[in-house]
Amino acid sequence: MRGREVGRSADREAGLTPADAVLLRAFFAGDRRACARLITLAEEGDPSFSPLYDRVFARVGGGLRTGVTGPPGSGKSTLVDRLIEEGRRRGRRVGVVAVDPTSPFTGGALLGDRLRMKAALEDEGVFVRSMATRGSLGGLAKAAVEACDVLDAFGCGEILVETVGVGQAEHDVVSATDTVLVVLHPGAGDGVQAMKAGLMEIADLLVVNKSDLPGADRLAVDVEAALELAGRRGEWRPPVLKTAATTGEGTGALFAEIERHRAFLQEGGGLEAARRRKRAEHLRRVAEEGMRAMIFEEKGYGRAIARALDGGGRGPYAVVGEFLGRLRSSLPEADASEASDGR
Repeated sequence: MRGREVGRSADREAGLTPADAVLLRAFFAGDRRACARLITLAEEGDPSFSPLYDRVFARVGGGLRTGVTGPPGSGKSTLVDRLIEEGRRRGRRVGVVAVDPTSPFTGGALLGDRLRMKAALEDEGVFVRSMATRGSLGGLAKAAVEACDVLDAFGCGEILVETVGVGQAEHDVVSATDTVLVVLHPGAGDGVQAMKAGLMEIADLLVVNKSDLPGADRLAVDVEAALELAGRRGEWRPPVLKTAATTGEGTGALFAEIERHRAFLQEGGGLEAARRRKRAEHLRRVAEEGMRAMIFEEKGYGRAIARALDGGGRGPYAVVGEFLGRLRSSLPEADASEASDGR
């Protein structure tokens, strides 16, 4: 009885309500509905998610994350379905975050049923979550990083993130994954599009999908040439692989290349260093959102700034500069070690 009281006291100190504590216990016990609920709270920006996320975060770190991006129509969902099969064949629990365009009517994901991911439909070892972009310019939903962390803590050793595929904005996928696949397909001018969209810079592996169609070999040659022109630096040179996801051809070799890239990253601590940089970026994003909410919603400075603008010819930079000056003077200075860690 005493232990239960201590546990409840710790939950209160962590900012958890009794209902949140029940949800967290169910999550750690492996309840899929609890996992889905946590991701929903993250996606909706619910204030109750913050203390829950802090508790979940202690178990994050075991899942390996692969981003799958590329132009629409390249067969990303079918390819992800094959990668799910490969992960399950290796005995891993697989989590999928599938980011879709937002419905203009409901705000939800347009392809929320994930009909192309047949391998996930009846497999308890697979957890698929569709998320809407909700206007996110990065093609990656606002809460996708948190969703990946939730799936990681839930025990998913293999986590796949499929994005919308909107070109230059896809760079945000890098912040959530360890390995990035750029998927192209013949007949759509993808070699040129990949160069224009800057996808070469984020690709760890380049995949020519639908390789059973005419033009696949030519596209692979064009992509190889584009890599030469891009002049990618570093020891890792992205391989160009051909797959036919509808039949499964080449997907085993693709999964093997994904694991080879992970092994490359792990040599000399490269994987941990990369994750640390991505965590820092995520932390900055969380800090920016918190500051924005505090300034414009809780403190109401947005109205004060608007009134200052109405007060007679002052430009926005002058008004905001004055406000930031007052804010800066009220903040304590970070010591030298903290400033060094934050760079």
